[in-house]
Amino acid sequence: MYWMGVDVGTGGTRALLVDAGGKEIAAVTAPHEDMRMAQPLWAEQRPEDWAQAAVQAIRGVLAKARASGDDVRGVGMSGQMHGLVILDRDNAVIRRALIWCDQRSQPQVDFINAKLGRDKVLEYTANPVLTGFTLPKLLWVRDHEPRQFEYVRKMLLPKDYVRFTLTGEFASEVSDASGTALFDVVHRRWSFEMMDGLGLDRAILPMCTESSEVSGAISTQAAAVTGLKAGTPVVGGGGDQAASAVGNGIVESGVVSCTLGTSGVVFAHMEKVAYDPQGRVHTFCHAVRDKWHVMGVTQGAGLSLQWLRNQLAPGATYDSLTEEAAAAPAGSQGLFWLPYLMGERTPHLNAQARGGWIGLTAKHTRADLIRAVIEGVSYSQKDGLDVVEQLGVAVSSVRASGGGARSLFWRQILADVFGKRVARLETQEGSAYGAALLAMVGTGEYASVPEACAATIREADSVEPRAAESALYARAHEVYRALYPALQPLYGRMT
Repeated sequence: MYWMGVDVGTGGTRALLVDAGGKEIAAVTAPHEDMRMAQPLWAEQRPEDWAQAAVQAIRGVLAKARASGDDVRGVGMSGQMHGLVILDRDNAVIRRALIWCDQRSQPQVDFINAKLGRDKVLEYTANPVLTGFTLPKLLWVRDHEPRQFEYVRKMLLPKDYVRFTLTGEFASEVSDASGTALFDVVHRRWSFEMMDGLGLDRAILPMCTESSEVSGAISTQAAAVTGLKAGTPVVGGGGDQAASAVGNGIVESGVVSCTLGTSGVVFAHMEKVAYDPQGRVHTFCHAVRDKWHVMGVTQGAGLSLQWLRNQLAPGATYDSLTEEAAAAPAGSQGLFWLPYLMGERTPHLNAQARGGWIGLTAKHTRADLIRAVIEGVSYSQKDGLDVVEQLGVAVSSVRASGGGARSLFWRQILADVFGKRVARLETQEGSAYGAALLAMVGTGEYASVPEACAATIREADSVEPRAAESALYARAHEVYRALYPALQPLYGRMT
């Protein structure tokens, strides 16, 4: 018997099968169209493309595993957070989704704060409202596309739109809903105070469950196109970061995760809810029942290296880039990379922040440029880790995952920059794996998420911080931290 995790990422949708012991049986990713960036800091995708990719990935993984729908006991959902999917009365998509890294909605953020008050927003949601969150995107549509807005009958997050296409149910769960700016994180329910205060119709919200609760079942129509069995339970799942944390075993205090995907996230489990008054990190509901998590986000983590490859080293592999970077000295000869390609969240909360190399000289090589990108993203993740520790979260070690963390070279830099042991797990599936574990809990294979993690998750290896490099990076991080405030007054003038 198998369980399936489906993860709706930015670049593609991945379907993964695991057995009762958590062993990966097979995985298949179906790519998405590239995100559309019609203007700087805009980012959109077609929800229908996600749904088509989900069908391809599910069919593909069943074929790869030589399994049938009868072999799958449950399905868990995961996906990119914060995206806005709006449907009309016929359940048709009204417009392209504004996705997580879209930064166009600063005027709407300002309106929300003026209308409700920053203190009330924190009281209602435990977080400041940010341009990346779903609510200001919805208000942007209301302000700029009023005719489109008139047709809105339902609002969904990316994975929840795919859930709808598989089950016919309008449903979300607490971890993903936490990133909308419309969710009461403390009480784990939709914030009608936010909806009513902004004149929004409560009826557009889907039902919201705990992450391991069953939220629907595979429909007859979905069964016909995916190969899954009609009636197969589909659990709530989690936003990609919460699901990845489950997949990394971040379900107890002491261990945090660092996920290096398109964005980068430092993620810590919390037994009790607490939040940063400055809003530098996000406090959301965890995918573990009645627990919370805090996370710091770098908008352009793996995106920075992807941009460098696409623009300056076309045809290069990531392995070849990191091998080249390893030839440069630690600290990149005084060269720094600011990873603000899509604005920045932690710790700056500035959609207008811009990226770039600082400190270039004629002596610098391409290897220095590449290494500086990796180091700059690592410094940014250190900023998030510092805030997490300032909130009183004890951090004894870090578990790295995501595409960037597959590189031993990058994991060693993280260990040196963090000054902490960095481990890699036997499975590197992250979000899809966590979604499958949530499906196992939801269908009764395990009694709780911590029990499922204890039974299935194992560390493969780890690296320790090196004294000399850690001392060098500690000094360099101080310089890195000084660059943003020096440049911040200029960002608004860069058009």
